[in-house]
Amino acid sequence: MPVAPFAAATPATTAIDSILYRDAFGTPAMRAIFADHALIARYVEVEVALARAEARCGVIPDAAAREIAAKADARTLDLDLLRRETDNVGYPILPLVHQLAAQCGEAGRWLHWGATTQDIMDTAVVLQIRDALAIVEADVAAVRTILAGLAQRHRETPMAGRTHLQHALPVTFGYKAAVWLSMFDRHAERLAQLRPRVLVGQFGGAAGTLASLGDRGLEVQQALVEELGLAAPVATWHVARDGFGETVNLLALVTGSLGKVAYDIMLLSSTEFGEVQEPFVPGRGASSTMPQKRNAISSELMLACSKAVQRHAGLMMDAMVQDLERATGPWHAEWLAIPDSFMLTAAALHQAKFALGGLVVDAGRMALNLGMSKGLIVAEAVMMGLAPHVGRQDAHDLVYAACRHANDTGASLADALGRQPGITAHLDPAAIRRLTDPANYLGAAPAMVDRVLQSVPRPGGGH
Repeated sequence: MPVAPFAAATPATTAIDSILYRDAFGTPAMRAIFADHALIARYVEVEVALARAEARCGVIPDAAAREIAAKADARTLDLDLLRRETDNVGYPILPLVHQLAAQCGEAGRWLHWGATTQDIMDTAVVLQIRDALAIVEADVAAVRTILAGLAQRHRETPMAGRTHLQHALPVTFGYKAAVWLSMFDRHAERLAQLRPRVLVGQFGGAAGTLASLGDRGLEVQQALVEELGLAAPVATWHVARDGFGETVNLLALVTGSLGKVAYDIMLLSSTEFGEVQEPFVPGRGASSTMPQKRNAISSELMLACSKAVQRHAGLMMDAMVQDLERATGPWHAEWLAIPDSFMLTAAALHQAKFALGGLVVDAGRMALNLGMSKGLIVAEAVMMGLAPHVGRQDAHDLVYAACRHANDTGASLADALGRQPGITAHLDPAAIRRLTDPANYLGAAPAMVDRVLQSVPRPGGGH
């Protein structure tokens, strides 16, 4: 047995970090942002920026800030010691400052001047979120481009629209893609609006009042956020967690839309529908026992990620209820929810780009399914065509009777209508054929495609 590789592997207990599942529930780019080493490096970055800011404001010696910047190095930290001391203290910043102070020698006594643990940790997470949002924004943009292409290409590709899982009225596949696209257009807008509310530094000191810095506190705060390229808070947000709550709930909205798209793809790719398929890759979606299977794996993963992020969104809402000037536990829940939510969102978007980018659309099967009810799907069209002659309610009752006859006998709706004197007295055979052709009852579906495509600027022009 190949024991050595297993013995050498780093233990992982979650799907996000699993050697088996990590690429299904995350991406390397997002993992690099939220990896332990990257987070610790962010802590060090904030501590160094604080020293520089305080030197700019004359709070600590300039020489000490230069020494701290030169010698504070996340790469040479004793991570095992940091882990043990963090487990003992409950937070990583005090143990981190101990090691950084030793690295910096005499200048180390000026480290962390006037700060509190949460200042460093919150600001580091904001820096992570800034980078993570850039990935999400780029992926959402890519999904929007793909969906815009699908909507344009299939603007007039008729298919059965379904409500309560039954045929309702004809739509077009382009219309369906445009509905999907409209959600992601709004998500792009939300992401842009989110940034100024969330990319805000944290520096308030022990109880958020910056009392330890006297009359220089707000000056240092401004200098710190300038060092890091963040905005300054109007008030300390140690226990005002709406920014982080909004962030994760926006991720829940994005993945919720991905879950809806995934659900549609899975249903439409079922054997009975057969209208779309995820891109074919040998072995992907295969069964260990049924050689014919081609499961919609990307859609399944998108849906799973969506459900998980929704749970984290609820956790973040719960974590907003924090006590007094410093939380006794809700803050810690964010350490679980924020990294996982970004990882799962990145994974879902990655799967969406693959599934939608190569989506196989079977227009022939759509047409076949559209005709399977033999015209019943456009019963409303007949009713509306008859209504001006007999009134809406009588038209409904006459067409309803024809539909029951068609269902009971297997006849087409056109044939059943032709057996109703109350109908043939007003509609000749040509009118019945026109009204029972699904392609003639697409409503504003193609026009809505155009409206969505033209609603926001897109690469290459209006479409």
